[in-house]
Amino acid sequence: MTALHDDSVPFSDLLRHPTEMADRLLTSRALRLRRRDAGDLVLMSADRADAEHEVIELVARLLVTIAQSQRASLPDLLPGALPWMRFLPHADAETMTAEFIDAAEAAAALGNTAAINRLVVEWRHTAEVHADPDLRRALVDPELGDFGLVDRPAEG
Repeated sequence: MTALHDDSVPFSDLLRHPTEMADRLLTSRALRLRRRDAGDLVLMSADRADAEHEVIELVARLLVTIAQSQRASLPDLLPGALPWMRFLPHADAETMTAEFIDAAEAAAALGNTAAINRLVVEWRHTAEVHADPDLRRALVDPELGDFGLVDRPAEG
């Protein structure tokens, strides 16, 4: 899979040379605007963004249709796309599959994939716990007790 942003420039380049940066979009899919004090931004033409959004919506609707018609097969198919699912116990894999179908249907209806992304991230973390016996034991062993409050991770 190719990177979304073929070209990367400091955000200040956009401020200093807006026309030149816009012209770069003629030969690049998108520009990644690197920022020091915040997350990077991606700049692309509105035509390209609209076209990519239309394709994503089409693929989402197609996948929802396939998932609905092949619901029984999905627990066998999803690990091909999400190999870490193999670490989930069977019941968790079934729950994840059902939640995935529900989230995909809702996301396709809204045109917003954020819920699918959140669901996949959360289940991947669950699979990580099941894959690591020491981590799993640390989370479920009552003899280890509560480790107390955890500081919020630093941004960046």
